[in-house]
Amino acid sequence: MHDMNQIVGKSNILFITFDTLRYDVAQQEHAAGRTPFLAQLLPQGWQERHAPGSFTYASHCAFFAGFLPTPARPGLHERLFSLRFAGSETTGATSYCFDTPDIVSGFAGLGYRTICIGGVGFFKKQNPLSCVLPNLFQESYWQPEFGVTDIESTRHQVEFAIQLLQQQPDQQVFLFMNLSALHQPNCHYLPGATGDSLASHAAALRYIDGQLPPLFEALSLRGDTFVILSSDHGTTYGEDGYTGHRLGHEKVWTIPYADFLLPQRGLS
Repeated sequence: MHDMNQIVGKSNILFITFDTLRYDVAQQEHAAGRTPFLAQLLPQGWQERHAPGSFTYASHCAFFAGFLPTPARPGLHERLFSLRFAGSETTGATSYCFDTPDIVSGFAGLGYRTICIGGVGFFKKQNPLSCVLPNLFQESYWQPEFGVTDIESTRHQVEFAIQLLQQQPDQQVFLFMNLSALHQPNCHYLPGATGDSLASHAAALRYIDGQLPPLFEALSLRGDTFVILSSDHGTTYGEDGYTGHRLGHEKVWTIPYADFLLPQRGLS
């Protein structure tokens, strides 16, 4: 368990959500050695956790209130971050507690530069609803090439993030990225596929894996970085007759998660 009181204020924070990533697919690709960069970061593989919501908006509202995915085992599980309110049973000695309405404004109040690089529709800033989450941040960005229909969305998001990280190199950052590549449509990551499937879902994760190294290299030049990698929810591909998410299926609620401290040095 990380003592966030020893990390917040001393380290940069990177929070990446792999939109719709399923736990079973993430573990399958890890075990088969098909996501080598993520395996370098996560030698023990992904943690199995439960999502706080069954679709993007609900889960991210919870995340930014300090409710990250819950370990998939019984018991009370102390949270990394919390917002001050009476009666919280999962705020403990190692939690960093903000006296703010959300963790993003909490980080800003500590002097962090807060940045959102959006992906799926809830981050597009094209209507009032899709402004709610981005507007929590001091800086928020979305472009069509970050969205679900661009086959190189993760590359575009990473390149844009690196440009931002090269600015104000001495200021700590809270960088949030919502990666859209896994979200439907993802069949374009599987040559010859005409529809989305578990196989194209896995192919999208392999694509993301190949795009992440430059981001972590850039962060390693800025000092220590606490990293959170998580799905926001899973999705179904015909299991029990269900397709998609925003529904109460085990494949939607069970997601992969990891957190770790990336020291200020290049990855070996």
